Amino acid sequence: MNNNQSEQATALSAEQQQVNQQLHQIYQIIPEKPTSAKIEGYDFNKGLDFDKLFESYHTFGLQSTNLAQAIEEVKKMIFWRLSDEEVNLERDTEEHLDEEVRKNTRCTIFLGYTSNMISCGMREIIRFLVQHKMVDCIVTTAGGVEEDFIKCMSDFHLGDFHANDLEMRKKALNRIGNIVVPSENYCKLEDWLIPIFFEMYEEQKKNGEIWSPSKVIRKLGEKINNEESVYYWAYKNNIPVFCPAIVDGAIGDMLYYFSYKVDGFILDIVQDVRELNKIVLKSKKTGALVLGGGLVKHHIMNANIWRNGADYGVFINTGLMYDGSDAGARISEAVSWGKMQVQSSYVKVFSEASLVFPILVAQTFYKYKDQASKLNVRANDEERKQTKAQIDLKEKQNHIKKFE
Repeated sequence: MNNNQSEQATALSAEQQQVNQQLHQIYQIIPEKPTSAKIEGYDFNKGLDFDKLFESYHTFGLQSTNLAQAIEEVKKMIFWRLSDEEVNLERDTEEHLDEEVRKNTRCTIFLGYTSNMISCGMREIIRFLVQHKMVDCIVTTAGGVEEDFIKCMSDFHLGDFHANDLEMRKKALNRIGNIVVPSENYCKLEDWLIPIFFEMYEEQKKNGEIWSPSKVIRKLGEKINNEESVYYWAYKNNIPVFCPAIVDGAIGDMLYYFSYKVDGFILDIVQDVRELNKIVLKSKKTGALVLGGGLVKHHIMNANIWRNGADYGVFINTGLMYDGSDAGARISEAVSWGKMQVQSSYVKVFSEASLVFPILVAQTFYKYKDQASKLNVRANDEERKQTKAQIDLKEKQNHIKKFE
């Protein structure tokens, strides 16, 4: 080898060493064994145990894991008591220094849902929660109100997502996805509503009663006097129902018609904003349980700004964040607005709610109904503490507080 070839080989060797060193720095890989749970599903060879099946969702991965975490999040809402926390003289009023008061001070649970949840069989699931006073406050849409009352008078029927809509129009049949609602149902609603509107108008004239949407819904819940109704039980259990867009549906159509019958009927939405925000301000802990998005989600979350955000959150919808919608927004976005607290825990389940909410209710509100019902003021506190300790331990084992 001549001197020139030797110099070239030396230069190439030095260059190769530099490349190898750079690659080592760029792709420096240190093997690390994951410490999280092993992905594993349910073994039906061991028989069918629904509790164990849904418990196994924790290790399924994908949205099954998010549903399992949502179940844990709702348990936190159910089992929290002010007595679990140390007295804070700066925060706690004199009333909340009393130990019995602390034991009975619970998380305020806000339930929000869109109208299609009442259109479908979810209505019966929601009614169960309200009947047993397992939630404290409801926010819904106009359809979510009126369709509950319609179902007390007429039936909805199973249809087809691919039905011939022109033919349905000719037959006076309306479609909500694969649910059919005869137009005649709305005629029955009108026949029932208009006389009640006249009663309310007379109360306004004689007694100066100014109606708000929540007062109207409470009145209708009283008048329907039907145990199948969600809002009958909301009336019985004194659960406020807020519907800021109450005119966006058949009730609005009928109020429009009614406005030509009388002069000056008032429906004041500002009253309800005050009432909703007062509930938030008085709450020591708040949990948001929202099915769907849009107005019902935002109205609950916006109210929670007045206490620097909710403490717990479960959101079930199919929205994605890329269109900038409220439904699709990641829950962490709510932290930036002060709608979820900085130290809050929350879960989003990407699913159509009727698929997963019955499972969630079965594994939380129903399973722990003695603790979940606020009609039961003598729930066993020792049992509650034991279950809460298990919930807290599971959260530490997961090492994860936020699922989106």
